[in-house]
Amino acid sequence: MTHREGLSPPKEPDATPASSAGPEPAAAGLGGVALVVVLLGYALSIVDASIVNVALDPIGADLHGGPAALELVVSGYGLTYALGLVLGGRLGDAFGRRELYAYGLAAFTVTSALCGLAPTIEFLVTARLLQGAAAAMLVPQVLATIQAVSQGRERARAIAMYGVTAALGMVVGQILGGLLVSLDVAGIGWRSVFLINVPVGVVALLAIRRVPATRAGTRPGFDPAGTLLFGATMVCVLAVVVAGPDLDWPLWLWALLVVAAVGLWALVRVERGLEARGGSPLLSPTVLSHPGTRRGLAAVVPFQAGFGAFLFVYALIAQGHFGFHGLASGGGLAPFAVAFFAVARFTPKIVAVLGGRIVALGALVQGAGLVLLALVMGLGWPHPSLTLVLIGIALFGAGAALIGPTLFRMILADVPPAQAGMGSGVLVTSQQMATALGTTVGGTLFVSLDGPFSTATAAVLVLALLMCFAATVLVISLKLPDPR
Repeated sequence: MTHREGLSPPKEPDATPASSAGPEPAAAGLGGVALVVVLLGYALSIVDASIVNVALDPIGADLHGGPAALELVVSGYGLTYALGLVLGGRLGDAFGRRELYAYGLAAFTVTSALCGLAPTIEFLVTARLLQGAAAAMLVPQVLATIQAVSQGRERARAIAMYGVTAALGMVVGQILGGLLVSLDVAGIGWRSVFLINVPVGVVALLAIRRVPATRAGTRPGFDPAGTLLFGATMVCVLAVVVAGPDLDWPLWLWALLVVAAVGLWALVRVERGLEARGGSPLLSPTVLSHPGTRRGLAAVVPFQAGFGAFLFVYALIAQGHFGFHGLASGGGLAPFAVAFFAVARFTPKIVAVLGGRIVALGALVQGAGLVLLALVMGLGWPHPSLTLVLIGIALFGAGAALIGPTLFRMILADVPPAQAGMGSGVLVTSQQMATALGTTVGGTLFVSLDGPFSTATAAVLVLALLMCFAATVLVISLKLPDPR
């Protein structure tokens, strides 16, 4: 890259001059190649959150890593990823979204290579922490770019494809990870699950010029106090979510939630005061006060929590009780992927007919799938009907396709283009936190019940929890604005 494209203030042809307070123009549009390029980087970040799950056993055997180190290989990535998303979005608003995306993707490609070449478990953990930070730099630029350069149906289609990528990335990660480990490509074993990112990242970087260059019309200032408070609050919450199951939930760990609550209160006070003084807060209270943004985020939390819990508990049952290996376990999620992709293609047309009721419809479809799975597991155990199980999984995927893309569009609808990076950072952070929380709660509930009760009973009770999540989404959807 040339000096003009670096992090020094670029003068891009489609950016509003620094002296203007107005939003950047959105006339450039987002071509098909540009959309593929930005979604490719996003897909890599999502896939790498789950692809490593099926490779933990060979990693531990090869690098002599214990359970705690292997946990860090998984959770370390998610920790730095979630921590940096809002700041990554803010940097994109200030210095240029294409630039931050390119730097983040380059860093992600390099750190993926470091993961694949790791000589020790300590090296791998460090590389995964850096890989998560790189993902946090590139991911907020995806939705921010879509928000800044597209309008109307083009934006709806782009956000729908973003939703497809978000949901299918974790499923594809499990399938692809199992396939790569099973094939043992070039005799490198587990290392292929990381090294496969390198050629994909290089291809996306070679096409980066096709992505429109955008940034905020007026460069936002930075908010050191807000950044520190947000980071401290996030660390406390993530520590509870990540370390709780391994440490058996000690009292001091729960005390971190009190610290997080105090940090959140202080963050709100600091951000409101800074905005009232005409400053540029990390999290704008005005933006987050819009009904569509606020209620949409409230619905995203139970939606993503249910999704994370579903995938994790499915893997526990498929691998632990039916003996499916990584590839076979991932293959069982194929109905979810097919149904999600098929329904998501028509989501904009369904929205045009149903408006905001599409989210309620999605919650009902998900609920129907969960009820079917509960009946099949409860009445058919230990040999439940495979056909009915696959139908239930497909219904869950179809419901997710109706909910996810629509919520993303609602959340971003009220966010000004100049703050698109901040808005997308908040959205993706909410997704990551809720998914991690759902995975922890669902997994802990299943494991704790699987001993005293039968596996079927434990599975049915977890499915009942997921029905509660779907019902919460349904209730919130009744007050969502019309996305048309």
